[in-house]
Amino acid sequence: MSLERPCYRHPDRLTAVSCSDCGRPICPDCMNFGAVGIKCSDHAGGPAKTHAQHRPAARMKRAATQKPMSLRNGIAPVTRVLIALNVLIYLVQLGAGAGVESNSGWIFEHGALVARAQYESGALAGIAHGDWWRLLTSAFLHIGPFLLLMNMYVLWAIGSVVESTIGGRRYAALYLVSGLAGSSGALIASPNSVTVGASGAIFGIMGAMLVLQYLATGSFTGQVLTMILINVALTFAISGISIGGHIGGLIGGVVAGAAMARFGRGHMAYGKLGVVGLASLAAIGVIAVLVAYVKIGLL
Repeated sequence: MSLERPCYRHPDRLTAVSCSDCGRPICPDCMNFGAVGIKCSDHAGGPAKTHAQHRPAARMKRAATQKPMSLRNGIAPVTRVLIALNVLIYLVQLGAGAGVESNSGWIFEHGALVARAQYESGALAGIAHGDWWRLLTSAFLHIGPFLLLMNMYVLWAIGSVVESTIGGRRYAALYLVSGLAGSSGALIASPNSVTVGASGAIFGIMGAMLVLQYLATGSFTGQVLTMILINVALTFAISGISIGGHIGGLIGGVVAGAAMARFGRGHMAYGKLGVVGLASLAAIGVIAVLVAYVKIGLL
C-alpha cells in the first residue's frame, strides 16, 4: 500500500515527506530545509507548534507517536537496497580474506576504479584494458569500516529524504548518473590513483537536494548549500579523499536534478519527465563515460 498522502496545502499533489514538527504531508513547494529535518511553511523559522493546533483531539495520540515518513517501513526502498549492497560486499570481502581495510583480494582488484594496473602475476587491468564496469562497481567498495559506516550514514540521512521526495525510479537514475559522474571526475583529477567509495554518488544526491531547495524556495542559499560547502571544504582539507570524485558527483547530481525538472519547465518530484528529461539523464551518463574514456586515451 502506498504511503503517499495529499499535501496539506496542495491536495492534488501526493507526497511521502512529512513536516518534522507536526507530521503533516508536504510537497516540494511547501518544504523548508532546516538544520534538522524538513518543515512545513507554518513551522519554518519559528518555534514548533503543538499537534493540537493542527489535528483533532482524537488524532493527537497517534500523531505524537508517529515516526517521520522517511523512517517508516517501505519508505526509501532504493536507499535501503543500496546500503545493504555496500555492507554485503564489504562482508563478502572480509569472508574472502581481504582484511579489515578491504583494500586487497579479488573483488577489490576487479572492482576498484583505476585507469591502468598490473597484477603481481603480470596481468593487466583497468578501464584502459576493457574493465568498463569499474566506473560503477567502485562506488560499492570501501576501504575500511569507518569509511563504509560514514558513507552509509550520510546516504541514509539524505538519500532517504530525496528518494521519498522524488520517488524510487528517479532516485535510482540520479544515483546511477551521479556515480558515473563521480568516477569520471576521479579519473580526470587522479588518473593514476585507485579510487573506491560511494561518496561521488552521495555528493550527487546533495546536488539534487540543492535543486529541490531552489524549486521550493527560489534560492540556492540555505541549509543545503551550507552542507555542500562544508563537505567540499572537508574534501580539500582531508588527505586521501578523491577531490575529483566528489566534485564530479556533485556536478552530475545538480545537472541530473535540473534535467528531472526539465530545466525549469517542470518539477523533480511530480509530473512526467518527458522525452527531454529522459534524454538529458541518459546524456549525462553517456557524457560521463565518454569523458572518462577520453581522459585515459581510449577515444
